[in-house]
Amino acid sequence: MKMRGIYSSVTDIRRKVFTEVARLAYEGGDYSAKIAELPYKIVPGSEAVYRESIFLERAIVEERLRLAIGLPLRPIDQHESVSEGIEESAIAEKYYDPPLVNIIKFACNACPEAHYHVTDCCQGCLAHPCKEVCPKKAIEIVHGKSVIDQQKCVKCGRCAGVCPYGAINKMERPCASACGMDAIKSDEQGRAQIDYDKCVSCGMCLVSCPFGAIVDKGQIFQLIHAMKKGKQVIALVAPAFVGQFGPKATPEKLTAAMKRLGFDSVVEVAIGADLCTIEEAKDFIREVPEHQPFMATSCCPAWSVMAKKLFPDLAQNISMAMTPMVLTARMVKKKYPDSCIAFIGPCAAKKLEASRKSIRSDVDFVLTFEELMGMFEAKGVDFSEITDDEKVELDKGTGDGRGFAVSGGVAKAVANVIAELDPEREIKVESAQGLRECRKLLTMAKAGKYNGYLLEGMACPGGCVAGAGTLQSVEKSAALVNKYAKDAKKQNSLETDYEITLGFKRKDG
Repeated sequence: MKMRGIYSSVTDIRRKVFTEVARLAYEGGDYSAKIAELPYKIVPGSEAVYRESIFLERAIVEERLRLAIGLPLRPIDQHESVSEGIEESAIAEKYYDPPLVNIIKFACNACPEAHYHVTDCCQGCLAHPCKEVCPKKAIEIVHGKSVIDQQKCVKCGRCAGVCPYGAINKMERPCASACGMDAIKSDEQGRAQIDYDKCVSCGMCLVSCPFGAIVDKGQIFQLIHAMKKGKQVIALVAPAFVGQFGPKATPEKLTAAMKRLGFDSVVEVAIGADLCTIEEAKDFIREVPEHQPFMATSCCPAWSVMAKKLFPDLAQNISMAMTPMVLTARMVKKKYPDSCIAFIGPCAAKKLEASRKSIRSDVDFVLTFEELMGMFEAKGVDFSEITDDEKVELDKGTGDGRGFAVSGGVAKAVANVIAELDPEREIKVESAQGLRECRKLLTMAKAGKYNGYLLEGMACPGGCVAGAGTLQSVEKSAALVNKYAKDAKKQNSLETDYEITLGFKRKDG
């Protein structure tokens, strides 16, 4: 989380890649020749700026371009053109094979695994409390300074906690530190390696690697081809979109801006969040505590997959309600059965959810806000040029539906509906953000601590506004979403204009 909201060189290259992939798709032509030229456009000149070699910089950009198109990483030990497979990927439907999250090995810094390190701040004090508290006698005083024997150290951290100078630091690979599933280890060269049996594609490693070595696959290329083929592409925009594209990108201007990209129309996923809220509230009233000790929310795919992987015996306690993305998609598909649905949101895990073979998601493409920004850049869309006549009010999601984007918002929305449906019921709520904290929450639930509770889990610290595909700082985004939710004319999800049969409540709707 430390780097979130900071526009760095890693951010700059990532966004240039999305822009150029979008431009490539819009312009068409000889894709093989054009993609070979893009690394020289993204990293111009003859001298390296970020790494020891400009050739390495361009090689990394080549892999990022391939992944953004949905193509796999190339093997390091044999020749393969950067354009390999690009013509086959120029289709108007989903295109990529697992894994979703990839490590570009030659971009990885081979950061050391977790260990405690004595810095130059050590003063060689007389008390040397670090040595006194070490349970394994791993610390010795050498030439007046503390030295840790890494072979003996069990990484308990007690030495760091008692040092009066704060001279002992915990050094940890940033991607591994951000991974709440402990899915990242080291390969034989010390480079990061993902255990895909543990990974839930939350994307926190993507935004935590300061070397930009971890990248997820994208669908910008295929989405634009669907538009070029004349398909009716409808965008479903997650509630976290507010403020993501700058202060001039107001919700009322979004539809006009999206139409300039080639989208047919825009639907706010907050309406699906309202339907999800009502379903989860009814589930809770019906099931807890008569049939199950507690109920957990279902809207965050990384949270629910984590729960099913690590706590399979608790899986039945997760609400069976469809996520807001799927509910909204099915509602739109019912009205426009031949349309293509593109979910636009902050989340890498939604790409995985939409690709699951176990469920029919009705979502054809998933793009992050960052990838959508690449499309805006490629088409030169300027929100300040959108006139008042072009403004369109988005679908009327309630304040609680819009609040799904912020940690605690899902549980609050469900609790508010329960309070309306069953005023006599006591509603106890507990929430966690970040998969490490989510694991602790379910561990306590398994021990019986949260019997009778409604539990909310969010894989990203801060909620959806902190997703891997966001453009703004978490704090700023949360404040803007909270204001957007507060400004809604209707607050409780029960007031929605829609119903769970995936249609309007009213004839005049």
